[in-house]
Amino acid sequence: MAQRLATEYVNATMQLTEFQMNQFLLTADTCYISHRVKVLGGGEQMIVLEEAGGEEVCLSVERKGDIHWCTLSCRVVNPHLNNAVRKLFVTYKGTGTVNRIYHGFTMIYYYERGSVRRISELTSSGSKLIYQHKHSLSEMMNLYKSEAIEREIEELRRNVDRLLDRRNALKSAMNPDDIDGELAFIAHRLLFLEA
Repeated sequence: MAQRLATEYVNATMQLTEFQMNQFLLTADTCYISHRVKVLGGGEQMIVLEEAGGEEVCLSVERKGDIHWCTLSCRVVNPHLNNAVRKLFVTYKGTGTVNRIYHGFTMIYYYERGSVRRISELTSSGSKLIYQHKHSLSEMMNLYKSEAIEREIEELRRNVDRLLDRRNALKSAMNPDDIDGELAFIAHRLLFLEA
């Protein structure tokens, strides 16, 4: 198995409520990691996570209403610090790019609200797509719950009724081909939608 050399967080963002921020600060300190909060001008804060060996990661925090917006761009080498930042990023549904760097290649993960949307492998010979998000379960459920298709089917059925009434009202000497063409199109569309 390849040994990870470092992890880079590129333009990573997270949104935390006041409760989540307090919870994060309470759980940030472990036997390997400590934290400190720096207050900057303009009310912004900087949270510094520091590993016992001296490596540190800085998170810029800006408060907008009840939400703390954390931004992070860093390179992490230490496994304990890397684990702490990874847990923070996943727990609070981070968005951004995470580069996992190995000897000879880099795996690039694109996250959106804590979910991996795409994975690419970058080598000296180029980039290769490994994974592309299709639809999440919640997106599929929203599509399933949508009534747009049912409304379209109902409208098509009303059109069929109207066209059949027009066709039945035609005198026997008139040609019903136009109406039959419309009915065939609607039948094909209904078959597609009901599938």
